[in-house]
Amino acid sequence: MDHEEMHDGKRQHFMHMTFFWGTKSEVLFAQWPGDSQYWMYTLALLFVFIMSFLVEWLSHTRFTKPGSRNIVAGLVQTLLYLLRVGLAYLVMLALMSFNGGVFLVAVLGHALGFFLFRSRAFSKPPNDDLPPMSC
Repeated sequence: MDHEEMHDGKRQHFMHMTFFWGTKSEVLFAQWPGDSQYWMYTLALLFVFIMSFLVEWLSHTRFTKPGSRNIVAGLVQTLLYLLRVGLAYLVMLALMSFNGGVFLVAVLGHALGFFLFRSRAFSKPPNDDLPPMSC
């Protein structure tokens, strides 16, 4: 399916409104990866995977030391929250491409992040600066 069609001599751009499978997609940026080669689509999928993995990592990692000054710890927590929410929104916007591959890598990135940082597989005590994301 083509992303552009001619109408009254003008090119009109349209987006998918249902899930589809294919490499001809736009993820986050206009014409990226677009109709280019498979490696650009793979790069877009890797980018989404890393962003979703980082959301989980930021949700379950301690960056402030116990006993830190409250104002410094508060600023660090606020910056981490800003970064986490920004990445989460970018993942959500990538999912709005309705591409099946983008959906799968986003879910896999979150799942791998949860497995490594929050599951019982490694039996670490909770050590996070930020509260868990809630839906």
